[in-house]
Amino acid sequence: MSIDLKTNSTIDIRNVPVANAWPWIADGFKIFWKNPLMWFVLLIIYLLVIVPLSLIPFVGGIAATLLAPVFSAGLMWGCKAVTENQDLEINHLFEGFKHNTQQLVLAGVLYMAGFLIITIIAAATIDKTVIDAIVGGQSLSPEQAGKVMLPLLFAMLLLMPLLMAYWFAPVLVGLNNMKAVDAMKLSFVASVRNTLPMLVYSVIVVALMVLAIIPFGLGLLVVIPTMMTSMYTSYQDIFVEKTS
Repeated sequence: MSIDLKTNSTIDIRNVPVANAWPWIADGFKIFWKNPLMWFVLLIIYLLVIVPLSLIPFVGGIAATLLAPVFSAGLMWGCKAVTENQDLEINHLFEGFKHNTQQLVLAGVLYMAGFLIITIIAAATIDKTVIDAIVGGQSLSPEQAGKVMLPLLFAMLLLMPLLMAYWFAPVLVGLNNMKAVDAMKLSFVASVRNTLPMLVYSVIVVALMVLAIIPFGLGLLVVIPTMMTSMYTSYQDIFVEKTS
């Protein structure tokens, strides 16, 4: 699948082998390790913006979701700069507010809308007495808990395609100047074509997260930035831009 870009180029999708999952993480760590202090600074700034924002009643969570792809694109610009032997700067985090911002926010809107629809569908399949118990803060009986499991599994199945469509969307919108809808379509196709390596990648990341929590959570200072940078290395591996 190829999509035309404004720069008179096309972007193609590679089908990569399962073994590429680990190099994504290893190469992501190399990007992080070139300037770990600045990556820590960028992560802290991001958290200082997003966490307080998300705590604002009613609108905070919505705003944080809409801004997430904007910041994510900025981090991808930072990764690009490092791979091109340029300095990583704080300004990279905010590049998404300078380039294609509207489409980046739209990607957040589409993700939030999809998540809301899935939540409504899942809630509609849960027994009313169970919902009343949850809303009322009551403990669920084993029978009630069992009634919740199937809707939750159903919601997870619906959530997977949404996550696949969103995963590469910020970097495609940011670095390739794509429209949000086109980026989500391309991200979904790329994820489907590379399901096995992405599945292995996810398992490795979860395992690293668990291990990182053990030493007082200090390992997260390395694992979380590496997760961000490995998103860029997987993007580089899977997508190929060709100038016409």
